[in-house]
Amino acid sequence: MPLPPNAPAMLLAAGRGERMRPLTDHCPKPLLAVQGQPLLQWHLQALAQGGCPRAVINTAWLGEQIVCRFGDVFGLQRISDNDSELLDLYRLSLLYSHEGQDFGAALETAGGICRALPQLCPPGGGEVFWVLAGDVYTPGFVFDPAAVAAFEASGHLAHLWLVPNPAHNPRGDFGLDASTGLALNLSATDPRPRYTYSTIGLYHRALFAPPWCDIPAGNPLGVRAALAPLLRRAMDAGRVSAQLYTGAWTDVGTPERLAQLNA
Repeated sequence: MPLPPNAPAMLLAAGRGERMRPLTDHCPKPLLAVQGQPLLQWHLQALAQGGCPRAVINTAWLGEQIVCRFGDVFGLQRISDNDSELLDLYRLSLLYSHEGQDFGAALETAGGICRALPQLCPPGGGEVFWVLAGDVYTPGFVFDPAAVAAFEASGHLAHLWLVPNPAHNPRGDFGLDASTGLALNLSATDPRPRYTYSTIGLYHRALFAPPWCDIPAGNPLGVRAALAPLLRRAMDAGRVSAQLYTGAWTDVGTPERLAQLNA
């Protein structure tokens, strides 16, 4: 049975991984192995299983290794319900946004997304896409087509998955209004709880256009820009929704966290 339509995805894989040194001196962080396979491969498997048509991977530090590892298509064998018969392949087309080659360094999150927009949302290719960081480990997350359909119908500019605050981010990032499902840009003195942005979200391309963002699609000048300021402005306008995710999730930001996952 064919899968329902899903959105394309942007995988953020351009960072230098300074906190992971020396492991990242010769290997890009998304290729570090967790439980026997590269971090990035866990995401590609989940995207393929969800029926996502394509993924754009941005690269900078040692990006050629990522291209050599995964190529232009990620295929995943699908088995029947009784586990006895191999059926057709899930196929995920892979495209690359080479920020290091084009501009000498990574463009940060918003700058990188703007650079990749023509690949994410080509003419006739839809207005909504997933964004996720290549250096988080969340093996149970499902890239559900139903979530895409609900987001498209909502009129919001972004939908974020938040997680309980890990030890390395005890103050969290954003609030969550349980009654409305809206993400909240809380002030420093607001006593309401905050949660950590999992780096997984659904986005509408309109967030990366005026009045929210002034970088042209394709980012021809290579402007470096962070994502959080765009999200906070959109939250203040009530245009960002969110939900709490309580499944396994790790920001693999230090050698110690990587070692714990592989223990």
